[in-house]
Amino acid sequence: MTGSQDTAANNAQDNPDLVSARRVLQIEADALVALKLSLNGDFIKALDLMSAAKGRVVISGMGKSGHIGKKIAATLASTGTPSHFVHPGEASHGDLGMIMTDDVVVCLSNSGGTKELSDIIAYTRRFNIPLIAIVGKADSTLARRSDVALILPDAPEACSIGLAPTTSTTLTLALGDALAVALLERKGFSADQFHVFHPGGKLGGSLIKVSDLMHTGSEMPLIDENVLMEQALLEMTTKGFGTVGLTRADGSLSGIITDGDLRRHMGSDLLSKKASEVMTKNPQTISPKSLAAEALAQMNNKGNNGITCLLVAEDNRPVGILSVHDCLRAGVM
Repeated sequence: MTGSQDTAANNAQDNPDLVSARRVLQIEADALVALKLSLNGDFIKALDLMSAAKGRVVISGMGKSGHIGKKIAATLASTGTPSHFVHPGEASHGDLGMIMTDDVVVCLSNSGGTKELSDIIAYTRRFNIPLIAIVGKADSTLARRSDVALILPDAPEACSIGLAPTTSTTLTLALGDALAVALLERKGFSADQFHVFHPGGKLGGSLIKVSDLMHTGSEMPLIDENVLMEQALLEMTTKGFGTVGLTRADGSLSGIITDGDLRRHMGSDLLSKKASEVMTKNPQTISPKSLAAEALAQMNNKGNNGITCLLVAEDNRPVGILSVHDCLRAGVM
């Protein structure tokens, strides 16, 4: 690093904007550590209520707490716990009907005295609907009237005037994540189940399995290893994969013929040869249970000279075939 770069770096360290940003992150990081240390049996009681609910986990909060509540509801729903958000203002004008007696309600409020939550609180008490509070004040109305109160640690807001919801909303969001993940692990929620709720985008593509994309049955280019190459070429051309798998009499996979094999054995006697004389033995395969992303990586491996298809096998028996184009069309990257 040159002298001018050293000077620039030192000046950047002293930049008031960076000083402010680091102060905010430090305050919130300290508060998160305090939250971790404060967790106790009430957290487990809240999990018990949420996991025992036959209906949904209903999240509610006003203002910034409401924005955080929507994210918590979305996280719960995507990780196997049915959930939705009810706006407390709208609840007083008919949306209380979105809360059923089999549900459990989670209300968010740093002060615990948010007036707009009063009708939801009263509704849960009237119909014996479990109520969990995520709240900053242990002696607040919300905390006192709830079945379980998860109290946020007494930590300063990160803004310089100490008023804008910053630290408190970070703590609420983190606690919501902790509840969602703990519920996920209680239920043994799997990646397969996660993919059901995330079929789109890059995340969905990363969770697609080989079995979701592979071609099976009559689409598979397969022949007996003892047939002549004339039939092998016909199978390769008809099925359109540019390759053909060879099987033994017992149905197990013995080899594969690719365009490269054809070039290596090109000659006037090619069509009269048996397929087993031309095939590559012990071909690469992949399990149908593998992720499609793994198959794509295997096909793109430089050591494989850019193969474009993989035979899919279980116990060395071909059950499908997957091409690089299948993966790309499905958004697998």
